[in-house]
Amino acid sequence: MSRLMSRLMSRLMSTQRTRRGRTLLLSLLAGASLTVAAVDDPGGPQGGGWQDGRSAGVTLSDSSIVLSGNGLGGRADGYRVPRPCWYEPGKSAEEMLQSQESVRTMWFRTNPGATEEEYEEFLKQYKDKVGQPGRWWSPAYNSADPDGMSCWAGLEGALWVPPGTTPPGGITAQELLQIARAALTVPEPTINLNPDAKSYVNLPTWVWLDGIGATTRSVTATLPGVMSATVTATLDRTEVGSVPGGSRAEIANACGTTGQRDQSAAFTCGVKYLRSSADLPRPYSLTVTTFWDVAGTSTAGIGLTFAPVEVTVERGVAVGEVQSTVRRD
Repeated sequence: MSRLMSRLMSRLMSTQRTRRGRTLLLSLLAGASLTVAAVDDPGGPQGGGWQDGRSAGVTLSDSSIVLSGNGLGGRADGYRVPRPCWYEPGKSAEEMLQSQESVRTMWFRTNPGATEEEYEEFLKQYKDKVGQPGRWWSPAYNSADPDGMSCWAGLEGALWVPPGTTPPGGITAQELLQIARAALTVPEPTINLNPDAKSYVNLPTWVWLDGIGATTRSVTATLPGVMSATVTATLDRTEVGSVPGGSRAEIANACGTTGQRDQSAAFTCGVKYLRSSADLPRPYSLTVTTFWDVAGTSTAGIGLTFAPVEVTVERGVAVGEVQSTVRRD
């Protein structure tokens, strides 16, 4: 039995045998098999939005949202989707009726003593919608959020929604952008130094980065057949720091985006240490921070600008005094 079905069965058995309870929970069972129009393969890494959603910072459960893009798969930066549950458009009236009829055996199993008349009464709400324009909307949630499941549990099992409208709590373009933002990650670079093993007082320590790859990273969240939203992070700059700094170190911070790999030019990115690390309890900590601007657009015409993402890595640097030898003739 799938994890989703186990959750639903547990919730079903704990609900009183009221007409509303049976309606709610059987609707949830139908929502578990939610299908919508196919979406073209957006290419690149993808994150599933169905129960076992692959993402960073967001895990989509009971959702049809598809995550894709080269910004998936890294370490999340802590961005949190403001609302951890929502409704998504799902089945037509005919599809929902068929799915409810297909769980007839389960309905009687989870409602011991129920009669055929009660079952037909339960089906009536779905039969009444056949031939009407609109769709059933079902709940979904972010299970990476500790409040996700409790939020989901407070939603109705399914809502009938006329075409061209969004119910209270229904997914919006802004929320789809927020989901894409939560899934977006940027790389943690590797610091390269010259000199590498040890530096010396008044000698420039050149800094450049490896492991960044593409300087533009994006994630697209697609609700198939409805809308999509893309959030893009663009590497803006790299900054170098030293701990301790102040009078002990001079910082050159014209680093561009990935530091100064070309060392045939003037020194523009790195640290020149003014005192050795001999009097310190540990080597200097050289820090490098990359700054990524983040913005999103959607097919609904809604856009958002997010706070920049900052990624800091560090490396210990031992600094010695330059030794000189005096020769006497």
